[in-house]
Amino acid sequence: MSASIETLISRAERLLARLEAVLPHAPAAPDWTASVAFRYRKRGGSGLLQPVRHVATIRLSDLKEVDAQKERLLRNTQQFVAGLPANNVLLTGARGTGKSSLIKACLNEFSGQGLRLIEVDKADLVDLPDLVDLVAERPERFVVFCDDLSFDEGEAGYKALKSMLDGSVAQSSDNVLIYATSNRRHLLPEYMKENLSYQHTEDGEVHPGEVVEEKISLSERFGMWVSFYPFSQDEYLAIVAQWLRSFGVAEDAIAAARQESLVWALERGSRSGRVAFQFAKDYAGRHHGG
Repeated sequence: MSASIETLISRAERLLARLEAVLPHAPAAPDWTASVAFRYRKRGGSGLLQPVRHVATIRLSDLKEVDAQKERLLRNTQQFVAGLPANNVLLTGARGTGKSSLIKACLNEFSGQGLRLIEVDKADLVDLPDLVDLVAERPERFVVFCDDLSFDEGEAGYKALKSMLDGSVAQSSDNVLIYATSNRRHLLPEYMKENLSYQHTEDGEVHPGEVVEEKISLSERFGMWVSFYPFSQDEYLAIVAQWLRSFGVAEDAIAAARQESLVWALERGSRSGRVAFQFAKDYAGRHHGG
């Protein structure tokens, strides 16, 4: 073999090695015993499942004033863990009302029965088929968790998620469900001009136009919707009291903190569960030992 051919082969091999380093690869299996929750991350174009070392310890009993939502998601998750039919779930509504916390609490409730969670950013939803293939033969049951999900027009993850919700997840593996949270019911931005596309028929029915239908179609592919609403003042105060108790604050101090917690919520512009938790941490920290 001539030197020029050997040189050409050597250059080709180096080029292939460089291409392999940058081309996307299917995610490798992690150490499944390292955690009950995993994060999907992109590194150099390839996917990686990272074990979550410190999983949120929130329990169902920690979540107050969302009993109806809790019952629905708990029942669906229980069916899933038992190998019974269950739905993909979209949790929507006001910020800070417990959507993500409820999913994490369900993980803690059922992790001992084989439930596992994989958190995926919306930008990486295009890799869902690879994730499903990776876990298809595992004995555990996996919830793919997409937090704060919303799409702008034309994003690649939109069509990928829509395709998966149409049934390809279930066809590939029955041990995967998608749980997503969003502040938007329809997951895409809506504009006033789209109202002009609605058609009114003679019998009084209203039919949305094609653009509106497309925006509604993704959320409709979730088999279950769980809606959350802003808390009333009494509900907010009940949540504050719950968190203060969890931090060891005495009952007389909880009563004394009532007005201060309302001022805190007013300054934050929200009476949400998240704001209640943040107040309780601040109050308990300031009054520790005193």
